[in-house]
Amino acid sequence: MEDMYDESGRDWPHDPDGEEGSEGGRKYGMAVLSKKVDEDEDFPLEKEAFVAEYGDDPVRINYRKVVSVADIFEHVEADEYSDKVDFWRQVGQGMRDGDLWDYRPTGE
Repeated sequence: MEDMYDESGRDWPHDPDGEEGSEGGRKYGMAVLSKKVDEDEDFPLEKEAFVAEYGDDPVRINYRKVVSVADIFEHVEADEYSDKVDFWRQVGQGMRDGDLWDYRPTGE
């Protein structure tokens, strides 16, 4: 676990690897964001409201990099998401566009 560190130097509201950030198990990127939305209650969801509520929260991208929710959403173009699938498509594309995520679907 010593290789798990945060190069950002930011003072996060909670430890991204602690109980509040990881719920007992290390979670990265989209898994962290997934815990912040409820498929049945939160949609349609507005980007501005989501970032206002969670923008300062840390998201571990990989074993070295931690960014804020707001940092991720700087790269997400859509301002509203109709459902969880739309949310994931837009956020995933934003993470790829911002070079925050190495995953690239086949054909992209």
